[in-house]
Amino acid sequence: MTAPAPGWAIDADVVVVGSGVAGLTAALRCAAAGRKTVVVTKARLDAGSTRWAQGGIAAALGDGDTPEQHLDDTLVAGAGLCDETAVRALVTEGPDAVRRLIGSGARFDTDDGTGEILLTREGGHHRRRIAHAGGDATGAEISRALVEAVREAGVETVENALVLDLMKDARGRTAGVTLHVMGEGQRDGVGAVRAPAVVLATGGMGQVFSATTNPAVSTGDGVALALRAGAEVSDLEFVQFHPTVLFLGPGAEGQQPLVSEAVRGEGAYLVDADGVRFMRGQHELAELAPRDIVAKGIMRRMRETGAGHMYLDARHFGAEMWEHRFPTILAACRSHGIDPVTELIPVSPAAHYASGGVRTDLRGRTTVPGLYACGEVACTGVHGANRLASNSLLEGLVFAERIAADISGTPEGAGTPHGGPGAVPDAAPGGPLLVPEARYEIQRIMTAGAGVLRSAASLAGAAAALERLHTTAAAELSVDGKTAEPCVESWEATNLLLVSRVLVAVAREREETRGCHWREDRPDRDDEHWRRHLVARLGPDAELAIISTDTADFPPVRPGARAGAGTGTDSPGASRGPAGRTDASAAVHHDPPRRDNS
Repeated sequence: MTAPAPGWAIDADVVVVGSGVAGLTAALRCAAAGRKTVVVTKARLDAGSTRWAQGGIAAALGDGDTPEQHLDDTLVAGAGLCDETAVRALVTEGPDAVRRLIGSGARFDTDDGTGEILLTREGGHHRRRIAHAGGDATGAEISRALVEAVREAGVETVENALVLDLMKDARGRTAGVTLHVMGEGQRDGVGAVRAPAVVLATGGMGQVFSATTNPAVSTGDGVALALRAGAEVSDLEFVQFHPTVLFLGPGAEGQQPLVSEAVRGEGAYLVDADGVRFMRGQHELAELAPRDIVAKGIMRRMRETGAGHMYLDARHFGAEMWEHRFPTILAACRSHGIDPVTELIPVSPAAHYASGGVRTDLRGRTTVPGLYACGEVACTGVHGANRLASNSLLEGLVFAERIAADISGTPEGAGTPHGGPGAVPDAAPGGPLLVPEARYEIQRIMTAGAGVLRSAASLAGAAAALERLHTTAAAELSVDGKTAEPCVESWEATNLLLVSRVLVAVAREREETRGCHWREDRPDRDDEHWRRHLVARLGPDAELAIISTDTADFPPVRPGARAGAGTGTDSPGASRGPAGRTDASAAVHHDPPRRDNS
C-alpha cells in the first residue's frame, strides 16, 4: 500500500501480528523457546475479537465425551469441506491445550461441590463440551489471562499499530512487516519489525459488512497483507452469519451485541411474532442445529412473514439464571431497553466469523516461506463450509502451539536474520488508496450483494460496484497522481476493498448452496461438482487466479510455489474478472488435489 518509508525498526526472531487467543499463545510459546518475540496489535492487547467471545471453548473434557465424537460433530457442521486430518489434530490436542491455558492462569466456571469444569452445549454439538468463564464472558477471561502471562514473560509489545505490508528478502522469504503506530507510546508513524518469521493472528473481516459482531478493528488486514504478498487464501466465500444477534433496527451498522448460542444451549428457543417455534421440523436439533441451518431458518421465516427479525424466548430462565449464567448478555439487552427476564429478545443474523482465510498446513505455514497464520485469519481446513460453535478459540490455541513448535524447531535466525539490510515491503508501491468514507459504501455493497442471501445477480452487482470504487481511485492516480491521504482509515478502507473483491469473486464461482454460502439461484448442495475448495491468489501483476481442488481434501502448502502452477485446465465455473489492484483479467486454473501429512 502507499505509505511513507519506515522511519524506525525493531529486530526480532518472530513478530506476531494480533493479540487474541491465537496471537498471544503463539507469542508465549515462541518466547518460552528462547525466540526474541515482538507482538504487534492494532489497538490494546485486550481489544481484539477474543474478548467478545461469549459462549466458550469446545473440547472433549466431560465424562463420556471423546475426541472422536467432537470430530464427528465438526465434520457434520463443515458440510463436507473439513480437512479431516486437521480436525483430528484439533480435537485430539484440544483438551491438553485447554489444560495448558488453565495453567497460564485462565479460570473457567466450575462446580461448587466437585470443582469440575462446568460444561454447556451449543448448536451442532451432541454433547456438553463447552467450557465457559464468568457465565458468558469466556473470551474476556481468556484474554485477561494471556495478556497477564505475556506481560509477566516480558514479551515486547507494540500497541495501537496497524500492520501494512510484508517485507521479503532477495530470495522471496519473509523478512518482517511494516506497520504504522498511531501516535501512542515511544514510537509513532510508519516503522518496521524485521524478523525471519511472521505470524498473522489478526482476526477476522466482519467489518466488510454493515452489521457484524466483530469489533471495529476487524477489517481483514491480515488477509489483505497476505494477498498482496502473494499468499494463497482459501474458502473465503464461507462467512458465517451468527443467527442470534440483538436486532437494533433495520439501519443498525457496526458492531452489534451478540446473543450467545449458549443461551439456546441452556434451553431458549426461537419463535416468530405469533409465538410459533419455526425451527421444529427443520432439523433434528431444532434451535441447536448448526449455525448455517438456524440462520437460514430465521431468514426464511422472516421472508414468509414479512418481519424484520425473529425472537428468542428465554423468559423461563428466571432472573437468577440470567444474572448468574448470562450477565453480559443481560446487561447488553437491558442497555437497549429489552429485559429478557420478562420479554422476548428480537434477533436477526449478522456477520460473525470467516471460516476461510490465509491457507495454511498443519504447522500453520502459508505458501510464503516464513509467513504463518493462525486463528480466524487462517484457513487450516478445520471449519470447512461452516464453523462448529466454539471451535474457534480451540483452533487458535492448538494451531498457535503448532506454529510455535515449528518455529522453535528451526535453527535460530533461519532465513534472513532480523530481516537483513535489503528487506523491503513486498507490494508494488503507488497503488491507489481509498478515501475513508469508502468503508461505508463497501459495507453497504457487501451487505446487499454478498450477505446471508446471495445470487448470481446480487453478486454481479456487488462485483461491479466494487470495481467502480477501485477503477475510480486508480484513474485519479494514473491521470493526476492523486490518491487518498495515507492514514489508518484509508489503509483500512483499501484492505476492505481488496478482501471484498476476492470474496465476491470466489462466491460467484461457487454455484451451489453449502454451509454458510447460500445461493438463492442455486439452492441445492452439489457434492458431485462442488465438494472441493476454491483457492485464490494475486499474481505479480495483481491478476486473480482461482484454483479449484479436485476433491474436499485440503491441498498441501508448498511455500514459494506459485498458485495455479499445474495442469492449467479450467475449474468449474468461469473466472469473472479481477479482484486485485489492476484491471488485468483473472486467470482460472485447476490443480490436482494433494495431501499434506505433516
